[in-house]
This record gives sequence, structure tokens and C-alpha cells, in this order.
Amino acid sequence: MIEIPSDLNPDLVPLAFLLGNWAGAGVTDFPGAEKANFGQEVSFTHDGRDFIEYRSYTWVLDSEGNKVKPLETESGFWRIDKDRKVEVVMVRDDGVVEVWYGELADKKPQIDLVTDAVARTAAAGPYTGGKRLYGYVKGDLMWVGEKQTPEVSLRPYMSAQLKKVVTPEEVADMARNLGDLPDDGIAFFK
Repeated sequence: MIEIPSDLNPDLVPLAFLLGNWAGAGVTDFPGAEKANFGQEVSFTHDGRDFIEYRSYTWVLDSEGNKVKPLETESGFWRIDKDRKVEVVMVRDDGVVEVWYGELADKKPQIDLVTDAVARTAAAGPYTGGKRLYGYVKGDLMWVGEKQTPEVSLRPYMSAQLKKVVTPEEVADMARNLGDLPDDGIAFFK
């Protein structure tokens, strides 16, 4: 079930499925880069204004699932209009700034995005655009990204499956909303 915070800007209700902290793993594979498994932590937060703040951290994982090195860091802002059109402004640690446009699917929590504008610093690698698909599937946040460069046509390069992370603060809030639990905790489930 998707919870809609009482202080969420009403314009953002269609994007409420994104809210929260997510963690999981995925695969990256693109010509010119080493294929790797990666871990990811993502947060979608709001402060009552008409946008959702986005942050993503990824790192390469070894064969045993241990963090090896940072992969990518992104941050940005997501908005949606009354016609379900989504816009995202994103900055990546490799020196790329992107403007994405897309649409929230009808009657399902899925967003298709395409880059509209790309700006790169001198330090950034070759990149000309991309596509992303985000979907809320059976309680998980799943996404796939495609990218293109002057040398490589648009093709998938990253995908991940993320699970909702419940923080200690969220557990405490849930407990406050439930009232006092019995001392042994077991009686609550009987």
C-alpha cells in the first residue's frame, strides 16, 4: 500500500509511490566500461513544496556483495503537472546535467523519461542522452536506464531492483501510532 504523507503537496500525490528510502542491487554494462554488479541507495523526499528531491548513490560490488568502489552519484528534483507529465532536473558527479521529460502511465505507478537537454563539463565523458523507466512493482522500485554516446547507439546500461528501507525513526513513528505494545511483544500478534 502506498502511503500519502499529510504534508505532501497535492500536486505530487501521483508520485507518492517514489517517496522514501530505497536500497538494492543491479547490473551495469556498457561498451567501454567494465560490466559489474552494483549496490544502490536512493531517497525521494519532500518538504511541502511542488517537487520531490532525489538522491542516488551507487557503488561496484564484488562477487560476494561487498562494496568495492563508488560508481555514480546523482541528485535532482522531480515535478509532475496536472496532465501527468513529469520533469526531472538531474546532476551527476561525472559532470553531466540533464533535463528529463516523461509521463506517468495511466492507472499504474510507472514513469517513462527521456532526456531533453544534456550539458557536460570538460571533465565529463562522452554522453548525448538517455531513457529511463521507473516502476513500482509488488512493493519494490525497479528501474532501467538506457544511454547513448556519439560512438554508441541508445542501449540499456543499468538496471536495479530496490526495496523500501524502514529507518529507526519510521519504526518509532509507527509504534507511536499503534500505541504501547505489550512488554513481551508476542501478545500483540495473538
